[in-house]
Amino acid sequence: LINISSLIDLQNIEYLNLSNNDFEGSYIPKFMGSFTNLKYLDLSWSRFGGRIPYELGNLSKLEYLDLKWNSLDGAIPSQLGKLTSLQHLDLSLNSLSGEIPSEVGVLTSLQHLDLKGPIPNLSNFTSLRALHLSNNRLTGEIPKSIGLLHELESLHLQDNYLEGDINEWHLTNLSKLEELDLTDNSLSLKFGTTWVPPFQLYNLGLASCKLGPSFPSWLQNQSHLVFPDISDAGIDDFVRTIPNLPIKLTDDYKLIILNSNQLEGEIPAFLSHAYALDFSNNEISGLNTFLCGKRAKFLDLSNNKLSGKIPQSMGTLVNLEALVLRHNNFIGDLPFTLKNCTRLDILDLSENLLSGPIPSWIGQSLQQLQILSLRVNHFNGSVPVHLCYLRQIHILDLSRNNLSKGIPTCLRNYTAMMESRVITSQIVMGRRISSTSISPLIYDSNVLLMWKGQDHMYWNPENLLKSIDLSSNDLTGEVSKELGYLLGLVSLNLSRNNLHGQIPSEIGNLNSLEFLDLSRNHISGKIPSTLSKIDRLAVLDLSNNDLNGRIPWGRQLQTFDGSSFEGNTNLCGQQLNKSCPGDKPIGTPEGEAVDDEDEDSIFYGALYMSLGLGFFTGFWGLLGPILLWKPWRIAYQRFLIRLTDYILLMVEVNMAKCHMWFKG
Repeated sequence: LINISSLIDLQNIEYLNLSNNDFEGSYIPKFMGSFTNLKYLDLSWSRFGGRIPYELGNLSKLEYLDLKWNSLDGAIPSQLGKLTSLQHLDLSLNSLSGEIPSEVGVLTSLQHLDLKGPIPNLSNFTSLRALHLSNNRLTGEIPKSIGLLHELESLHLQDNYLEGDINEWHLTNLSKLEELDLTDNSLSLKFGTTWVPPFQLYNLGLASCKLGPSFPSWLQNQSHLVFPDISDAGIDDFVRTIPNLPIKLTDDYKLIILNSNQLEGEIPAFLSHAYALDFSNNEISGLNTFLCGKRAKFLDLSNNKLSGKIPQSMGTLVNLEALVLRHNNFIGDLPFTLKNCTRLDILDLSENLLSGPIPSWIGQSLQQLQILSLRVNHFNGSVPVHLCYLRQIHILDLSRNNLSKGIPTCLRNYTAMMESRVITSQIVMGRRISSTSISPLIYDSNVLLMWKGQDHMYWNPENLLKSIDLSSNDLTGEVSKELGYLLGLVSLNLSRNNLHGQIPSEIGNLNSLEFLDLSRNHISGKIPSTLSKIDRLAVLDLSNNDLNGRIPWGRQLQTFDGSSFEGNTNLCGQQLNKSCPGDKPIGTPEGEAVDDEDEDSIFYGALYMSLGLGFFTGFWGLLGPILLWKPWRIAYQRFLIRLTDYILLMVEVNMAKCHMWFKG
């Protein structure tokens, strides 16, 4: 932690950056107002608390002031209006209250404004290039004074409570506008059918806005869009059929987000230049042969009504990194051409009607896979040994299929799962695709997984979770000892199969394991005591097997109740409230045991009584005469006085000797 008071002598400083520190809620020191030569001041992400000191208004040369993401409270000081040279002001992500002072409105040099509070009168901000008021509690309508900001390039108003209409009056003079994000408000877009915007947008966020009775025709001319997000945008009935959408995405579109719009019909062929496509959560029923071009890296068509076979043309998307077709009605085998998509990190074909054997080319050709989910289909045959080639795999989910034979014994090839550096998994909900002018395009992957008996959606699971789920199949053979090498494994589910043999003791090496389900198999033998070493284990289910012997008692295993072990006839232990052979019966002891307990009670009673009598006799035998007989009492006092004098004399003599020794 920086000692901020040590900066007080730097009176001529021009540049000061203390961002990304932890000042533990301390106040911004008032003496910073004496740094009159300061031009750049960044105190963001530093956990400053209290109010913004009005002394900062003395920094007349200041051009850049960033106080975002602290714990600042109170009102914005009006003295900030004195910073006439200020070009960049960011006070966002604090706990400031009240209105934005009118004095701030005279900062005509301001080019970047990021505040929290009601939208002020913007007519004086003629030099403003960026206006970011996102993630606040702004209410009311968007003021038409925004249309006076002729230099504006970036307008972010997302995640507020703004309402009302936005139309050409707001945007017709913003010829330099490149970014417009109105996501997650209650706004309605109402533009004239003949209106032509004077700008070319790169990023556009209209998610959750109402697009009105007609699709905004001016969107057709925004050929430079990188990020059009019109998900859940209330598109009216007559434009819900995808081939009739009055929008041309043919040039440089990078990200297309049209999810949750109740779109139906077939996906059109105008997406040849898209970088990423998200048409999830609609009612799309068919795929066009030329779905998208070779530039596409992310394709999400989950939660639709797609049917038939996955088209062979999908294999032409050789740059594809994520293919998510979850929860549709696809049938048949996987197209052989998918082996050409060698850059795939995510392949999610779960919850369909796919059948046939799992092709070996998945392991041979798609060796960059981090997530492979084929759960809830009709795949049959064995688990291909070629899947052991997936060294980068983090999540392997083949559950709820018709797979048979044994589990491959080459699982230690999963080198990514052998790394024990794991962040505890969390269920995270959030937007999946995002883009800003200062950050690259990002696709946040998601996958549906069984966790603690329920299906949950995980976002970016390759960073949070390492999991193997082969449950609800017809697998035979033994639980592989190779699993004991996957030290980073967080979740292992082999339940509802026909596995036999013993639980390998090597599973006790999995220190990161939080979830272990081996229930409803034919596993026999004893529960290895090594399981008690897994401190993170939160869910354990070994029920309905053929386990026998005593349940180990110690550390983590004693935290699980009988439901984790029930259905094993020959299993015993305290968790099941069932005694093991050789144990004393559970309950009230009878017969000889009672007699032994009585004998012990008599012995200890006599012992305690004799100790009490001895203490009483010794105490009063010595101190009684001293306290009650005067001559003895006087003699005892004299003895104590002589003893004290002797001790003090010896101390003085020794100190004198030490003094002479040091002096000599």
